[in-house]
Amino acid sequence: MVASSRFAVAVHVLTLLAQSGGEPVTSEYVAGSVNTNPSLVRRLLSALARAGLTTSQLGTGGGALLARPAGEITLLDVFRAVDEGELFAMHREQPNPACPVGRNIQAELHGRFSAATRALEAELGRTTIAQMLEGVTGRGRRDEAA
Repeated sequence: MVASSRFAVAVHVLTLLAQSGGEPVTSEYVAGSVNTNPSLVRRLLSALARAGLTTSQLGTGGGALLARPAGEITLLDVFRAVDEGELFAMHREQPNPACPVGRNIQAELHGRFSAATRALEAELGRTTIAQMLEGVTGRGRRDEAA
């Protein structure tokens, strides 16, 4: 099973934009921080812009900016902007209905998958990009030690 890093990279990008203090950030600069190709960053920024999370400033000194305050962007917003499809997939083929497990497994899985998805969404909805910035800059860790 292959996991996508799009969500993690998108959170990284938005946290970097939050750190910029309202100054536009180029995709080349972001790519350097993420250690990836600027074209990947531009594709992610397009998806984030479609979701209303980023905007861009054209021309000299242009780049990407947050479209909303970092404290108003949750990780759930980011997840929904870059995630495609369901979090959990069901069987590719219909299980054997003659088998007692096969005929009932999908209904059982559906209930469990729905509960797990709701729990993930609730957790992601509790954290903002501003909180991520606090965590990565160390302010949150120092505050906890005090």
